[in-house]
Amino acid sequence: MNTLKVADRWFTRKRIDDTITLLTEPEVHPLLRCNIWHVKGRSRDQVIDTGLGVASLAEAAADLFGADLLAVATHAHMDHMGGFHEFENRAIHGAEAEAATTAADGLPLDVAEYDPITLEWFASVGYDIGGGLLTAIPTEGFEPATHEMVGAAPTVVLAEGDEIDLGDRTFEVLHLPGHSPGSIGLWDQKSGVLFSGDAVYDGPLLDEIPGANVDDYLTTMERLRTLPVTVVHAGHDPSMDTERFHEVIDNYMSSKDL
Repeated sequence: MNTLKVADRWFTRKRIDDTITLLTEPEVHPLLRCNIWHVKGRSRDQVIDTGLGVASLAEAAADLFGADLLAVATHAHMDHMGGFHEFENRAIHGAEAEAATTAADGLPLDVAEYDPITLEWFASVGYDIGGGLLTAIPTEGFEPATHEMVGAAPTVVLAEGDEIDLGDRTFEVLHLPGHSPGSIGLWDQKSGVLFSGDAVYDGPLLDEIPGANVDDYLTTMERLRTLPVTVVHAGHDPSMDTERFHEVIDNYMSSKDL
């Protein structure tokens, strides 16, 4: 039986600028604590990734989200598309569409479901989950042990070079495989802002999980290194300026003896 406290509030918000808001789930372990990005546009909004799905993102941020909202999942892992099903308009790369529909990338929230070898591996790469994946529950009666990810078919299937037009700014879809086959980034060339998902973030990059591919990851890193970015808003951990972005890429590539 669950013994965790009920959180006073599940999602927190941080205003980045006039159009971008960061939402997070502070009671979730960093392994699964996804950055949820809301971008307000003149004619439509987008929310980039939707969190773990244990509490309703659509309800918690109803006052923030515009009437015309596109939910974009950077990939189909549970921590990024747990709330995907809540939204009428849903977009994901074609290589992730089946996994999104079937909830293929769901994970147990009860650490008792993980074998010692898996727990040891997570700890070795910087994610010690032995103390649990949640430090609280969203509502009375919620049981982490029985929670299951809800699948949702995309209403928009994305591909390299597609554009998402918000009216006053446009994001280009970059296919950035490596962490997963259909990982994407959203690139605003005019401002130099990149939403990178899990293609790159300022933390332990997971390239040995199911669906990951180191060769693809290296190709993605080489591509990202050439982008004239000013700021990177990633799928986890703090945003990065150009210098830190390049350091993370260079450190990863050096770790692979390139």
